[in-house]
This record gives sequence, structure tokens and C-alpha cells, in this order.
Amino acid sequence: MLMMQFSQTAVDFPRIETWKPEEIERHIAFMGEVNATLTKSGEWVTGEGLAAPEELKIVRAGADGTPVVTEGPFPETKEFLAGYWIVDVETPARALELAAYVSSAPGPEGKPLNMPIEVRQIMEAPAPDSW
Repeated sequence: MLMMQFSQTAVDFPRIETWKPEEIERHIAFMGEVNATLTKSGEWVTGEGLAAPEELKIVRAGADGTPVVTEGPFPETKEFLAGYWIVDVETPARALELAAYVSSAPGPEGKPLNMPIEVRQIMEAPAPDSW
């Protein structure tokens, strides 16, 4: 799993909400190209960009199991998951190569973002006969 992290302390570019429309269009087009490349190579499983943290909801089970929803205000978020890809690759090195490519997505003025991309293996459950 490749996770695109936004961290105000680890990047030197502003949040996407402040970019010019053409900068956002160029960034989204790059992400579309990434997804098309992964689909063509057979490595694509799924992936999505995520809404800003201001739109999140926190849900807990109430005493009777019904959802209890908290909708903020939340403390200012300095780090958040901006999007993710689940890929099926042959080697860990390929996952790292893809993460570096995604990190180079264009940002303001077309400059590469070099955004941190967290790479984590998705674990599989043991076979039922091993329980």
C-alpha cells in the first residue's frame, strides 16, 4: 500500500486548496497517468484521493450499537492521509520505485512535490486450516 501523507512540517509547499486551478489540473492529470500506468502493468488494485481532514467524521458505537458521530471542531491537523494506492507488485523494490514516482507529482509552478509516500505491506490472514 502506498500512502500519500501530507505533513505541514515535512513538506515545503502549501495545501492544495491554495494552488492555482491549472496547478491542480496538472496534479490530478499526473495522478490519472499513474493510475493508467499501474492498470496497464497489471499492478493496480485500487486507489483514491481523500477529502481534507476538515470533512472527517469520527464514529464510535453507542451503548446499543448505534453510531455516535462526532463532526468537530477538531484540533488543527498537521499531518493527514491525502490518498492511497493498493498495488500488487512482484518485489518490495518495485513498491519503492512506484512510491518515488508518485512522490514526484507536480505541485505549484509545476515543481515536483517530493511528498512523503509511506509504503506498507498489506498483511494476509493465515490459512483457515492453520487456526
